[in-house]
Amino acid sequence: MNAPTSLDHFTPHVTQREVPQALLDALVQRFGANCSTAQIVREQHGRDESAFTTVPPPAAVVFAESTQDVADAVGLAAQYKVPVIPFGVGSSLEGHLLAVQGGISLDVGRMNRVLSINAEDLTVTVQPGVTRKQLNEEIKSTGLFFPIDPGADATIGGMSATRASGTNAVRYGTMRENVLALEVVTASGEVIRTGTRAKKSSAGYDLTRLMVGSEGTLGVMTEITLRLYPLPEAVSAAVCSFPSIEAAVQATITIIQMGVPIARVELIDANTVRMVNAYAKLGLNESPMLLMEFHGSPNGVKEQAETVQEIAAEHGGQSFEWATTPEERTRLWTARHNAYFAAIQSKPGCRAISTDTCVPISRLADCLLDSVAEADASGIPYFLVGHVGDGNFHFGYLIDPNIPAERETAEKLNHQLVQRALALEGTCTGEHGIGLHKMDFLLTETGHGAVDMMRTIKRALDPHNIMNPGKIFSL
Repeated sequence: MNAPTSLDHFTPHVTQREVPQALLDALVQRFGANCSTAQIVREQHGRDESAFTTVPPPAAVVFAESTQDVADAVGLAAQYKVPVIPFGVGSSLEGHLLAVQGGISLDVGRMNRVLSINAEDLTVTVQPGVTRKQLNEEIKSTGLFFPIDPGADATIGGMSATRASGTNAVRYGTMRENVLALEVVTASGEVIRTGTRAKKSSAGYDLTRLMVGSEGTLGVMTEITLRLYPLPEAVSAAVCSFPSIEAAVQATITIIQMGVPIARVELIDANTVRMVNAYAKLGLNESPMLLMEFHGSPNGVKEQAETVQEIAAEHGGQSFEWATTPEERTRLWTARHNAYFAAIQSKPGCRAISTDTCVPISRLADCLLDSVAEADASGIPYFLVGHVGDGNFHFGYLIDPNIPAERETAEKLNHQLVQRALALEGTCTGEHGIGLHKMDFLLTETGHGAVDMMRTIKRALDPHNIMNPGKIFSL
């Protein structure tokens, strides 16, 4: 089955549904100053980090501060059959937050409390507006941490909605493995709970997994219970430069296939290193590099690091730089976490066409190297980073949004990249989600039968199609 050949998928289909004045009046009566129709507030909630810049903003923004607020806002919207788009911090890359069918934006950023810490059970329950950095700051005295790190300081609600993963996924998994239970407001305004704090269950349908990754199209998460992990006794980080991307990728494949329990292994290409050096005033060697981190006992970390260093040397790795203190590790990981914003600033006025794919680790070199060759040949500036330990990588093509030809070239590169990943038995997105940008590719990846089943679930749980409509697939 081939990937879509049309480039229509990068132009959002905008069909504004009416938002009656009666609904706006009811929202103001219920929420007072926590409901805004100010243009600047609406515009702030009508954009994300995607390259979609022409979608009108929502008609109003409601700032929820409790589960009851969310239930009341959704209930009123349901009464008038008006769309509701959940909003966290706006770090989405695939257009998840855009009001393509109008409606109201439901900002849960003020729902930012850690509700309970159960250190003995290694669990924590939070509201959706808690960010990952905030969470780890509030639990650090317990000796525990939450490992999922997508780079951006995203909210736990947004991370759950997109089934995020990030730099630690090679060892700790994704949000799919680390969300135990949810409180969710459904499309009718009803509050339901899925799952428990128990580590496993055989009780009925796994509604928690259904909601995780649903991108706000089935309900609004208002409480999330997560797994926690003991802080490692020892942590060591390293950066290693390689003569080529191929050498770095082959070293990664060997590390994973040998079963080294590495916590993080990130690829940064030479373009990205140059951008990060300029942005963060670092002095990193401007060649392809791997950023690695090892967790465990002092002896275990030492053994892992020595094994990886030997593997890297076999593939031409050089200039190993080690970091054992938190300050040193932070400096090294600054290169990875600043990659997106460093790239944006490298070309003033640009937007990034960001895309990610994930393939089986044995096919990583096949997918990545051909995609790099195509990007180099195009002449479009780009950055490349990857959670290559689990076969996931990201391209960002830097374009002038006012030059249609650049947009078309970037989308063709994206199309070719995704088509290649699917042919290698991979996925069109490892962690960004579908949103608007990859709707056609979802159909290619899963087939009509699977997408039709998703539509059936959506219609059953959201019969009036008010929960973030127009995302993942069309109805």
